[in-house]
Amino acid sequence: STGTWTNAGSMNVARWLHTASTLTNGSVLVTGGRGSNGFLDSAELYNPGTGTWTTTRNINVVRQYHTASTLANGSILVAGGDNKGGHLNSAELY
Repeated sequence: STGTWTNAGSMNVARWLHTASTLTNGSVLVTGGRGSNGFLDSAELYNPGTGTWTTTRNINVVRQYHTASTLANGSILVAGGDNKGGHLNSAELY
């Protein structure tokens, strides 16, 4: 950390109630949340080396208020949250 704030570009999709998880390669995976048209299943990657955002494969279930945890093997576990169907007990791996 430099102790200062610098611009990190713009995500491809405006979102809130999403998660952000650090991958073992240093990239940051952002998943789900809510956008101007409702719940999101989109995901994107931030590359801190280049300062760029790229889309990646969508999550399987639209969700907000979920958790995302980086596992010891480098996978990301996305679990729970809610969507228009109510509270979720589903989980998926990236």
